[in-house]
Amino acid sequence: MAHRVLVTDKLAEEGLAILRAQPDLEVIVNTKLDPAGLRAALAEADGIVIRSGTQLTAEVLKDQPRLKVIVRAGVGVDNIDVPTATRHGIVVMNTPGGNTVSTAEHTMALMLALSRNVAKANDSLKAGRWDRNKFTGTQLGGKTLGIVGLGRVGLAVAKRAQGFDMQVIGYDPFLSAERAAELGIESISRIDDLWPRCDYITLHTPMSEETRNLIGPAALASMKQGVRIINCARGGLIDEAALAEALSAGKVAGAAIDVFEPEPPPADHPLVNHPQVLVTPHLGASTEEAQISVAVEAARLLCDFFGNGQIRFSVNMPTLDRTELEELRLYIDLARRMGMLHAQMDRGTAKRATIRYRGEVAQKNTRLVTASFAAGWLEAALEGQVNLVNAEVLAKERGIALIEEKSSDPGDFATVIQTEVVTDQKSYVAGGTLFGKEFLRLVRVGPYRLDAHLDGNLLVFTHRDKPGLIGFIGTLFGRHNVNIAQMNVGREFPGSDAIGVVNLDAIPPDSALEEVRNHPDILSMSLIKLPEAGATPPWLGL
Repeated sequence: MAHRVLVTDKLAEEGLAILRAQPDLEVIVNTKLDPAGLRAALAEADGIVIRSGTQLTAEVLKDQPRLKVIVRAGVGVDNIDVPTATRHGIVVMNTPGGNTVSTAEHTMALMLALSRNVAKANDSLKAGRWDRNKFTGTQLGGKTLGIVGLGRVGLAVAKRAQGFDMQVIGYDPFLSAERAAELGIESISRIDDLWPRCDYITLHTPMSEETRNLIGPAALASMKQGVRIINCARGGLIDEAALAEALSAGKVAGAAIDVFEPEPPPADHPLVNHPQVLVTPHLGASTEEAQISVAVEAARLLCDFFGNGQIRFSVNMPTLDRTELEELRLYIDLARRMGMLHAQMDRGTAKRATIRYRGEVAQKNTRLVTASFAAGWLEAALEGQVNLVNAEVLAKERGIALIEEKSSDPGDFATVIQTEVVTDQKSYVAGGTLFGKEFLRLVRVGPYRLDAHLDGNLLVFTHRDKPGLIGFIGTLFGRHNVNIAQMNVGREFPGSDAIGVVNLDAIPPDSALEEVRNHPDILSMSLIKLPEAGATPPWLGL
């Protein structure tokens, strides 16, 4: 069955050609959908590729069980309600590298044009005037440039500014001072310490509640007299009214703005009409090369996602490439089955789950494995899809803590995943491991050690360790034509309470289960339904 992909914004033909060349993709291009039409089209789509024009709001994304992936051909995801997409298990990816050079070059172009009054001089000369003395500018060489956000674009701007002999300082809490120094950038640990030192300031940080109005009255007041500000990142990073006031007061010598909130800006926008502001209509990524690059990158992301489950440049889950997927597949499957086991054993309201990784698995990407455990634990209890993308979010929304603990000590097995679920009634412990390259085993339940297959129908019961009980269960199920595939028992010492795990080829009738439950030596009993051996999670194959 082909995956249907919707393209709702103009995408370069080079990207569309890649999508259309895939035999398992059905590509639908429609750039004229209103919100209602978009919502209806998504109901029949497995994936969507957008640019900045399509608004994927919470209302549009709600109740879209078929949609698996959103790819933004560009960097920003402001037009996607990422929390809603995550909650519904939809992967969101962008193309961070596609427009890096174009945006960095546009930043430098605006910086130069602002410094040399290029736009004003152009307009004056075309109006028939020769006003050389009115447009004396300032040079970049020897000036200090402050860069807020040292990601791909910020670092590309830094490299180009250094070519103009500028001193570059930067603020980014996710780039170490040592690495910044290697790149010739002085790292500033507090953003408030950056403002007073800069002749030019350029913004290259994502838009979020933390960065909204990053440059506001307080920041502007602490800046140098005559500072110049450039924004090619996101509208909303600057308090536009405050900047207009600072420009009129002469505190800020000039500003170059490529992005606005909203876009397009209204006719009376305070910056668009200000004489000291150079404006462009969101042209940072508007080069032929960038348009082709982001389209091709977006198409490849989508093809890799549907072709082999590869996830790159996701904004709402860890990167997962094909090699890592193959390496983690059994761990992910084991963790999901452990979660499903708990969901059918536990009693009471869940409070928290602790996943303890021991041995080889502790060196892996355990966040994905933990998410798989949460998905298996929650999937039967919640409506809608639960998968690696949204499992942790759904648990958090319900006040359930997921705790990871790691130890490289192998213990009795090369790798062990031990899970403990705490409810308002008691705690439940189960441990699993891998045997060879394909076998999943349950090796602990509560205090008991055992060796049981983690697939199919499991009857798990605690009992008094007395002769005849196992024979009773075998005879009873035989009478009801239910075959026992495997049986394992565990106990702490002879005569103590014990546990039994019986793998069954079929589910016994209720009457047979009731007979087992009523046996005087049975202390507790749970019937666990797990996937058959080798059946990986449906969302893992994507």
